[in-house]
Amino acid sequence: MRGFGWTQNVVAQRHCAFVGCRARAPARRRRAAGDREAAVTVTDSSGAGSYFQLFDHSVRADPYPLYERMRAAGALRLPGAPIVLLTRHADCTAALRDPRASSQNSMPRLRFALTPEGVEVPTNLVAPRHNPSFLFLDAPDHTRLRRLVQKAFTPRVVAELAPRITRFVDEAFDRAAETGRFDAVEDLGYPLPITVICELLGVPLEDEPLLRRLSAALARLLDPAAPTEAGFGVDLADMITAREELDDYFDRLAAQRRHDPGPDLLTQLIAAEDAGDTLSHSELIATCGLLLIAGHETTVNLISNTILALSRRGDVLAELRENPGLATQVIEETLRYDPPVQMMPRVALETMQFGETKVDAGEVLMVIIAAANRDPETFAEPGRFDIARDNRHVSFGLGAHFCLGAPLARLEARIAVTRFAQRMREPRLVADPPVYRMHVNLRGPAALPIEFDGVQAS
Repeated sequence: MRGFGWTQNVVAQRHCAFVGCRARAPARRRRAAGDREAAVTVTDSSGAGSYFQLFDHSVRADPYPLYERMRAAGALRLPGAPIVLLTRHADCTAALRDPRASSQNSMPRLRFALTPEGVEVPTNLVAPRHNPSFLFLDAPDHTRLRRLVQKAFTPRVVAELAPRITRFVDEAFDRAAETGRFDAVEDLGYPLPITVICELLGVPLEDEPLLRRLSAALARLLDPAAPTEAGFGVDLADMITAREELDDYFDRLAAQRRHDPGPDLLTQLIAAEDAGDTLSHSELIATCGLLLIAGHETTVNLISNTILALSRRGDVLAELRENPGLATQVIEETLRYDPPVQMMPRVALETMQFGETKVDAGEVLMVIIAAANRDPETFAEPGRFDIARDNRHVSFGLGAHFCLGAPLARLEARIAVTRFAQRMREPRLVADPPVYRMHVNLRGPAALPIEFDGVQAS
């Protein structure tokens, strides 16, 4: 059993073993193993089999029947791996609040646990980083780094962004009125949050295409799959280099801000670094990368998933049009019903118990919040989109790692969908279900074209 004392040296040693074993394995044998994995994915309807089926892109439009099967099994250990899946609301909330469930390097630990014996993988995808983001740190480092940036995301500061966000959203609908075309992802869901987070950080807008490419590659690293070609396909090579490219980008931008400070968050973080040991340079770079990716990749899905739900539910869309104050309830129900982040990893610091399942120290907990959000023990008729329900979703996490950007994501989504309801006349989905992104974890449409009869003037 891999214990909590797992270290980078262990990973390096295992990586060397991977290389030797992989070199001797015939390609025919590796293909056969892949065929066996595919067979499990297609035919096994058990809880563990349902987990593996999540990686079949054909189920991306509706993974919730799979989550239901997994939840029926309770806390479930993946065969052959030190990983326990948590799918029930009570188990997930307990794990997210429990300090014994650690975030420290939880993603590389997950990748290490998922990597089959004898398979070669890039060491930097299974070893802890020298500069992990505070998303994957525990106190005291998590507390220290989070405190440095949280003042930029307080409700008061975020509320001051509302006029700028509203102008951006209205400009998107003005363009739709001129062109007669509108895609909720390309024209609104993606450009809005990436523009806002770039402005907050002080990133030049002309660099957005580069950052969008790097962010998309890095977002796939949050998928709970082995870091192999079988796990990520052709995206693996881009994922390996994107992290270094993004680090280099913010290293150069930080150097520019030292010579030319601005009224942005990056300048504030540099000032904190220069003040002493509050923030190291590597922590500065990692924090910028986290804020960029977390600041828009998830919000893209939240906006798109909400517009998708409203387009399917004309009655709710009509209610929102008549009463814009319902936007908060619409957003919260989307967060429960179709969350932009589907799961979060944790590592047990000591023995833990979930029902009849014992989790040993060092084992990985996969907290599947998309399954918890549809637990019938907590939510009546969980498969129904109901904006009137008492919403206790866990889509922003709980405890010390509750999502720092939740106020900003909620504001952006609330304004976007309110103006969608007010300005779009008779919106209709061009394709239902839409085409989805490859991502398993950060799940949302790749495109969401909308037909409409007209656009109300702003």
